[in-house]
Amino acid sequence: MTILDKIRIVLVNTSHPGNIGSTARAMKTMGLSQLVLVDPLQFPHALATGLASNADDILTKARVVDTLDQALAGCGLVLGTSARVRTLSWEIVTPEQAVQQALTHAQQSDVAIVFGREDSGLTNQELQKCHAHICIPANPVYNVLNLAQAVQIICYEFHKATLTAKPFPDVQEELANHEDVQQLYIHIRKALELLGFHDPEHSKQLMPRVKRMFARIRLEKREVTILRGALKAILLNERRKK
Repeated sequence: MTILDKIRIVLVNTSHPGNIGSTARAMKTMGLSQLVLVDPLQFPHALATGLASNADDILTKARVVDTLDQALAGCGLVLGTSARVRTLSWEIVTPEQAVQQALTHAQQSDVAIVFGREDSGLTNQELQKCHAHICIPANPVYNVLNLAQAVQIICYEFHKATLTAKPFPDVQEELANHEDVQQLYIHIRKALELLGFHDPEHSKQLMPRVKRMFARIRLEKREVTILRGALKAILLNERRKK
């Protein structure tokens, strides 16, 4: 197993099976092997196999799941691709920066690189599950990349980075994985609602901002345990009062 085996390429709700096959080809040429498909419209499909061009072993091993959370299970770092500026801005990284972060975290856990739908990309809710957003710099007059082209660019950066002798920084503490962080968000939301601080009907931006704040921190597993312990104590205390 190499460090690239810890990199998970995730395609969300892909509509054209040819893009899945072309993605498999892009991955194999650069040494990546983990492909996860979230609710693809058509898969398996002959067109996917044909365009994979002898990378059909990637397709054979590909996991098909129903939800993005299932695709991200066990990942310590999640990076989503986005070509659009969002109302609530997240940390934006270049492909090179994304790969350096990913390979550092891959020493400890799987890393997911998430690509959205061909016509609309990732939803705001899906992007909020990511620690940062990757933006591929392109011609501002015409910056439309095919899905498989975008995957190829990111995979090339991974391959290029592994060719250098430069060591990646050590990760000292065990990082919280995707499930840990999502459970923390649920815990925070419940506590804020019980305290009367958060009304989900009138403060729709509160939880996205909380998620963005913690995404910047890159929480460690021990930190999540401490925070959830404190939140549990708050919830118990408030429920006793009532």
